[in-house]
Amino acid sequence: MKALIPVAGAGIRLRPHTYTQPKPLIPVAGKPIIAFLVDQLVDAGIKDFVFVIGYLGEKMQLYLEQTYPDINKTFVTQSTRKGSAHAIHIAREAIAEDEELIIVFGDTIIDLDMPAFLNCPGSCLAIKKVRDPREVGVVEVDSDGNARRLIEKPSIPKSNLALVGLYKIHEVDRLLHAIANLIDENRQTHGEFQLTDALMDMLQAGIPFRTVEVRNWFDCGKKEILLETNAMMLKRPGATTANPDGLDNTIIIPPVYIGENCMISHSIIGPNVSIGGNTRIYASMIKESIVGNFSSLDGVVLHHSIIGNDSAIHGPRQSLNTGDNTEIDFG
Repeated sequence: MKALIPVAGAGIRLRPHTYTQPKPLIPVAGKPIIAFLVDQLVDAGIKDFVFVIGYLGEKMQLYLEQTYPDINKTFVTQSTRKGSAHAIHIAREAIAEDEELIIVFGDTIIDLDMPAFLNCPGSCLAIKKVRDPREVGVVEVDSDGNARRLIEKPSIPKSNLALVGLYKIHEVDRLLHAIANLIDENRQTHGEFQLTDALMDMLQAGIPFRTVEVRNWFDCGKKEILLETNAMMLKRPGATTANPDGLDNTIIIPPVYIGENCMISHSIIGPNVSIGGNTRIYASMIKESIVGNFSSLDGVVLHHSIIGNDSAIHGPRQSLNTGDNTEIDFG
């Protein structure tokens, strides 16, 4: 079984961070988003991967080659992004001979029993109940949990079961045929060729799809969700740094992850903070935030913030002489 991971998107909603960094490489709880997916698949026995790269693809390819030297990797470039089905179409030669295929989008973190999902008989869709299904692909199911209808970003949803971006396809040739038909007919939804539409064509042709509900799903496309995901992942066993070195007169409020070779002094860090390696922090207070590698923070107060790699932030300095019963608010 082979895994296909599209990672060609520009991550517009996470700018300015994605001007210089592909969205799947943005860190959460100490490691890039895509690493959670690849680690899950490798642990479940997957050894063959196809990555569809595009925007800042050189950085993505370099990271994957350096971090995962022991897996079999094929890189396909999607130079023009025309949707999820188009990404699979671009990679068709790399997957055409496979009997089964795992498709997972590289900008999400999914909490599920991956081996059980891979052993699901036939074709399977990972789903999760959401509050607002209008911004995602949606599946309607029958009483046995089998898919009845798939629709991409419905304006009037009839289901709150979202497709979370993880698919097990048993009929790979039929999928490629359905996608080719979409493209030949120029049949687009919301201006793109959607995988959801190709899967719906397969369903209408009589190919069944089971559904498996995941425990958690984090679509890390917005700052608020990225910080929420960071907080959730830090609470997991082994995610935080128990006794970090390089601390001087510093209070740590768990959960906190601190990378290697950091120097932190006269500061308060936490809760829910991830700090990249080789970062220097002095006289600062940081909570509910992500700080990138090789950054320098001096005299700052941060909350609900994302600081990119190689950033330097220096806070204001005040000299005060106040009397009794004084209140000062610096905003």
